[in-house]
Amino acid sequence: MEVSWLLVLLLLCVSFLIIKSKAQYQRLPPGPLAVPFFGNLLWLPQTSSNIESILHDLHTHYGPIISLRMGSRLLIFISDRHLAHSALITYGATFASRPTQTAIREILTVNYHTISSAKYGSLWRLLRRNLAGEFLHPSRVKFFSLARKWTTDLLKEKLSCCKITNDNAIIETFQFSMFSLLIYMCFGKRLEEDYVKQIKSAERDSLLYNGRKLNIFACMPMVTKHLYRKRWKTALNLRKRLKGILLPLIEARRELNEKIREGNSRNEHKILEYCYVDTLLDIRLPDEGGRSLIDDELIALCSEFLIAGTDTTSTTLEWIMAELVKNQQVQLRLWDEIKLVLSNNNSEDIEEGMLEKMPYLKAVVLEALRRHPPVHLLLHHAVTEDFTLGGYVIPKEAWVSINVANIGMDKEVWDNPTEFKPERFLEGGEGVDVDITGTKEIKMMPFGAGRRICSGLGIAMLHLEYFVANLVKEFEWKGIEGDEVDFAEKAEFTVVMKKPLRAHLVQRK
Repeated sequence: MEVSWLLVLLLLCVSFLIIKSKAQYQRLPPGPLAVPFFGNLLWLPQTSSNIESILHDLHTHYGPIISLRMGSRLLIFISDRHLAHSALITYGATFASRPTQTAIREILTVNYHTISSAKYGSLWRLLRRNLAGEFLHPSRVKFFSLARKWTTDLLKEKLSCCKITNDNAIIETFQFSMFSLLIYMCFGKRLEEDYVKQIKSAERDSLLYNGRKLNIFACMPMVTKHLYRKRWKTALNLRKRLKGILLPLIEARRELNEKIREGNSRNEHKILEYCYVDTLLDIRLPDEGGRSLIDDELIALCSEFLIAGTDTTSTTLEWIMAELVKNQQVQLRLWDEIKLVLSNNNSEDIEEGMLEKMPYLKAVVLEALRRHPPVHLLLHHAVTEDFTLGGYVIPKEAWVSINVANIGMDKEVWDNPTEFKPERFLEGGEGVDVDITGTKEIKMMPFGAGRRICSGLGIAMLHLEYFVANLVKEFEWKGIEGDEVDFAEKAEFTVVMKKPLRAHLVQRK
């Protein structure tokens, strides 16, 4: 009897806490019932592998802005383009910071010293300006034209080896080629294939393990860090392995720069005059006594550059080529445009300056980014003060994420949004005036928007247009009889094709 009464009393206390919690946060965005201390963790783990499906159901039930609780953490999800514009553009400074992630900052960000993780402030401005304003400035991007030409040749060579591709040949070729290009740009040196594969393997193993196994540390990190010591140790060992591979490349570049300052010159044709590591070695942190970046910070920033630029580009390339295989009339029109530009320029090769004369090429890329954004949920933003959005209170330090995929499929903006139709971005189409930065209005935002917009937006568009044009110029991409293109999605670091693209590649004459 005493045990029964104790259980009743416990239930009454829990109910009181739930009611009190609900009253305290009644102005929060709506969402499912959250239990104190646990939040929605009592039911979410059963279906957490398909978070997008969960969010879709919740948005359908509660509206375009919803809230979830993961332990003590409050997450806000937005799927409306007007609310997204208010948060990221109109009141961008309030939503421009990043959440605190105490449990994993040692491994992933070296105390938030990366562009994607840094708090909104002077450090973030310095790191972002170095990448977007210096290294990836349009005037400097041309320095890497030979590296892009080399990557194109690499793509052609590898794809020519398999006229009818196996299950993973296309996406693996895209990933390897883009990763090789980014390594070249990052460290200023063209590496042998085995070395590239070592780096790629170390990066991916660390990334996937951290994404799948470290989420547990989001809830009560001081406790879970001890309960799951093996996971923590494995994550540290994976990071140590990556450091052992990347640090020699950084040291080699440092030594090369010292020799140049002493009057020596580069004597290898595979060495670039300018690379990302050069800019990082020159950085001084004024808020930290003017010190240089330490080795772990250099590795974190290089790793961020490689991963962010490789998976997003290779994933989007696969989606584009899948759509061209499925929609042969689109591929034919693009091929006609390419032939015309080559003929008008009396050239056999696609040069980067020709891309601006290919409006249909740009339309194909934009339509793919609208229909298949490589990332469906933006990295979480953190508000710097209590803020009212859409009639609801967003508390300070709440985690806010925007659903990019939903915004790009808004029926109020896009006619038949599930259809792949590049013509919508040409004259007379509903997307002809779209600004993908979202400054004036958000209709699609594959690169995010506002202060935290992707630092590599410009070069990402250049790479996509340049490599798509060359892939279509070199090969006719055909479907394989009895093996239809499957557009089902699977969430990894990016949203990839669940069934990798297979195609019959015919060398063009």
